[in-house]
Amino acid sequence: RRVYNWMAGGLALTGLVAWWAQGSETVISALFNPQTGGPTGLFWILAIGELALVFGLSGMVHRMSASTAGLLFGLYSALNGLTLSFIFLVYTQSSLVSTFFITAGTFAAVSVWAYSTKRDLSGWSQFLFMGLIGIIIASIVNIFLASPMIYWIVSYLGVGIFVGLTAYDTQWLKSVALSGDMDSETGSKVAIIGALKLYLDFINLFLLLLRIMGDRR
Repeated sequence: RRVYNWMAGGLALTGLVAWWAQGSETVISALFNPQTGGPTGLFWILAIGELALVFGLSGMVHRMSASTAGLLFGLYSALNGLTLSFIFLVYTQSSLVSTFFITAGTFAAVSVWAYSTKRDLSGWSQFLFMGLIGIIIASIVNIFLASPMIYWIVSYLGVGIFVGLTAYDTQWLKSVALSGDMDSETGSKVAIIGALKLYLDFINLFLLLLRIMGDRR
């Protein structure tokens, strides 16, 4: 319950910040070049800050208090809202809403299946990690190639990988919760890390489905 409460709070914060940012001409012009539409230096600073927060929170959560971990998760969610504000400018509002509900439905169905299945999903870890590395490398290469074929292959494969990660992370969280051998402080920190994992699964699944299904302005 704590995991999904944190995750829902993070998603809500991201959505609110993104909605606020897209309505501010000052913020948008600071993040995206008005002439080219490309990201500015500030955008890349925020993006690097997001990566630092994710790696820092994941790698050092055992050294910090639960309140600090929660604050960093909230900060990450807010920064992500700023960098994702461009989707309101690129895609129609109706496609954003419909894709969000499709993502939420898919996420919920996969999570319920992963929580209730008797099948051990731990063997998926290496395959999913290699697939994730593969689509990241392909995406970087395609920045220079601008190949439509690579774009669509990455999009469809990415959906499959993040659906798999949602299932894997859900079952991992279930096994952690059932172990029960942790104090309240540790439990709170594990809940935040679990929320971060599922938050990232949801956001990436949403963005990939938006690439496939979204109507551009």
